[in-house]
Amino acid sequence: MVDSKPMSSLKRWFAIFKVFIANFINSELTHLTTVNKSRRPWHIPLFSATTISFPVFVSAYFDALSAGIISSLGAMVILNLPLVGKLPYRLVTVMAWGFGMSLCFALGLMAQQIPILIFPIFVLISLSVVLFSRYYQQPPPGGLFIMMAGAIALFMPITLAQLPHTIGLIMLGSAFAVLMALPYSLFLLLTRECKPAPIYTYQEDTISESVIVAGFVTLSLSIAVMLNMSHPYWAAVSCFIIIQGIHLRTIWIKQAHRLLGTLVGAGLASWMMSWGLSVWGVAASVLMMILCIESLVDRHYGLAVIFITPLTIFIAEYGSGVPLVEQAYKHVTYVRLVDTAIGCMVALAGGVVMHSTNLRVPLRRMENWLLARFG
Repeated sequence: MVDSKPMSSLKRWFAIFKVFIANFINSELTHLTTVNKSRRPWHIPLFSATTISFPVFVSAYFDALSAGIISSLGAMVILNLPLVGKLPYRLVTVMAWGFGMSLCFALGLMAQQIPILIFPIFVLISLSVVLFSRYYQQPPPGGLFIMMAGAIALFMPITLAQLPHTIGLIMLGSAFAVLMALPYSLFLLLTRECKPAPIYTYQEDTISESVIVAGFVTLSLSIAVMLNMSHPYWAAVSCFIIIQGIHLRTIWIKQAHRLLGTLVGAGLASWMMSWGLSVWGVAASVLMMILCIESLVDRHYGLAVIFITPLTIFIAEYGSGVPLVEQAYKHVTYVRLVDTAIGCMVALAGGVVMHSTNLRVPLRRMENWLLARFG
């Protein structure tokens, strides 16, 4: 006769496990699908989209689309405009990021002329961007677009003679963003309560965490280069975005959002590029995509990524000045997916390292030594 007690005990543990799995899946799906309430004024997305897309419309008028796309990349520093502090603090912050954008882009363009410098320059760019963003407590997007500009410049197909012209376009875009920041900051200060700017003090682990982030972002770029991906900087950008999650759970959620959003966004990009857009069509598309991104990014990151993906593809492809054919844009969307997957996997590994106390001990010792000697 079979004893019923072990069987009933097994059924009870199986039922508990089943409930645990169901609750876990339900909890994760809730985190993945929750759409948050926006905490930003409604006019910020409209202002940002107008500022960034304006150079594209100007270039469309003069039939110089690639120049406008590059300038719009410089104008993205408007996204770093603070919503706290008085007027000088706000303007100086945008000016500082504009200088950083121009410098990183110039370093990237110069490094590509001497291939042996590509990775040392990228390490310098990524480490500096993360270090300054963390020390100066910059909210998202922080140094994302500055790092992206430097990474794109490392692989942009231009000649040595085109360097001054291309760097000048980035500087013009950044200068336009600073110019637009003045009246908009005045409007915000007149219509909203002015909250004080943050006080900068050194936070523990700033150096060690910056080294970890820069190291894994560089690793993702290295893997993409070794696999001969045509746009390896997308892997670095994906890794950079995800690895800066505060908790491992945040990294996992961002990773899922980015993978799913990129999958849908790549299809959207391929569909949009199949339209055979005119220069005015590209300008209008850039405007609408940025408007959607800025409206969604603090509500649901995954939905924002659906539009971030085609926007970055438009910047890379239309900014190169090379005409797109059907085989080309299909290949681009495929590469985008692969690069994003590489970046996400490396970022997850980096997140584990960042949140592992044992693995961080040597870096923390180095940080303490540096602070004791030079602090």
